[in-house]
Parts: sequence; C-alpha cells; structure tokens
Amino acid sequence: MVSYSNTGFIVVMVVLTISLLVLPPVLPPLPPPPLVLLFVPLMILSLLVLLALSSSRMPTMDTANAV
Repeated sequence: MVSYSNTGFIVVMVVLTISLLVLPPVLPPLPPPPLVLLFVPLMILSLLVLLALSSSRMPTMDTANAV
C-alpha cells in the first residue's frame, strides 16, 4: 500500500499550493483559445453520454448455425 504521509509528498503539495496562489496574479493574462478547442470538452461529454446511454448488449455471432 502506498503511504502519502511522507515529508516529500507534503513538500510537493505545499509547493504546488503556493505556485497556484502566487503565479496567477504574477503572470500576464493569456489570449482566449481558438473556438474549435472550446468544443473539444463538449464533444468528449457528448461521446461519454452516448456511451452511457447506449446498449451494452453485443450481438452474438452464432457459428453453429452458419451456412
């Protein structure tokens, strides 16, 4: 079993937290992404919904009755 209570893990988490708090006000704002990239999460979401609602039954291939 993996133990996450070691000091190395805690140091990494503290550095990540500090960088998330300090870097956004310091860095300049980024330009907006292209419009096509904004549709990628919507396409992934629609694919996941389609897969969730589709039938899980696969057609069986009965080779005993094949001609």
